[in-house]
Amino acid sequence: MNAVYALLAVAALICAGILAGASTATGALLGIAVPYAACAILLGGICARIWRWAATPVPFRIPTTCGQQKSLSWIKAATFDNPSTGAGAAMRVALEVLLFRSLFRNTRSKIVEGKASFGESKYLWLGALGFHWSLLMILLRHVRLLVEPVPAFVLVLQRVDGFFQVGHPVVYASDVILLAALSYLLLRRMREPMVRYISLFTDYFALFLLLGIAVSGVLMRHAARVDVAAVKQFALGLATFHPVISQALSPVFMVHLLLVSTLAAYFPFSKLMHMGGVFLSPTRNLANNNRGERHVNPWNYPVKTHTYQEWEEEFREKIITAGLPLEVEDVRKTTAD
Repeated sequence: MNAVYALLAVAALICAGILAGASTATGALLGIAVPYAACAILLGGICARIWRWAATPVPFRIPTTCGQQKSLSWIKAATFDNPSTGAGAAMRVALEVLLFRSLFRNTRSKIVEGKASFGESKYLWLGALGFHWSLLMILLRHVRLLVEPVPAFVLVLQRVDGFFQVGHPVVYASDVILLAALSYLLLRRMREPMVRYISLFTDYFALFLLLGIAVSGVLMRHAARVDVAAVKQFALGLATFHPVISQALSPVFMVHLLLVSTLAAYFPFSKLMHMGGVFLSPTRNLANNNRGERHVNPWNYPVKTHTYQEWEEEFREKIITAGLPLEVEDVRKTTAD
């Protein structure tokens, strides 16, 4: 039912966008007020969450590791899985952000004939990697709508993305990969019993929202064609705080704009904020050098300690009676010899 409710919510947004695109008054509200409000919520929400994470004290070294820690010189350490330096930790974060290294090594479990079975989960890694990189490519391509003249790197990205020259207008590889990756992630969440069991409304809502944005964008390019000049004029007006609503903006564009604005406003309060959280996660960005350095919690208040020597002196007679060695006596004998 969570999937149904999420689909209905996105469908309601699509209907609202169609109705707003058919009316001049509501179109002005949707095209001006909603994007600005969404941008304000996005920036304010991201800054608030980043500030809260950055201000949270981390008194202990708690990096998650899955390799040999640095110890003796003749024992090979895992440089990236168990980094002992800041540079190694930075490289670990970079591999996590760019290549999803931990997800690549992820395994899935299931019950087969009453026994636990573990296997690889490379399709999930491939789907997540394809989704994130294609989404980044699409966002960079959209820069051409916000600046004039168009930067050279955007033109290069367009040529690379449309390298196969399929159809007219050109079918971008990032569009195909994005739709395929989102479809796989949604089907996986709905088909696998364990994943479906832990899925909430918010999980489905984000996927349906992203699918709606991708599908409406593809429709504007290949089916319900829009006036690109009018769209760019509108986007430039928003970017320069001089928005102008044109009659050439179609209802499909208004749907796309409303879905994007909803995603922007929803982003800081959802799981999608892992984009910023991964850089501030102490389980990832800390070096595991506990064997080489002593880390003392700076917030510890002074307490009275009971050293081993004091304990040995307190129970000396009982230790001798039990026939156990005394460290202090051994030291004294060594000194006397």
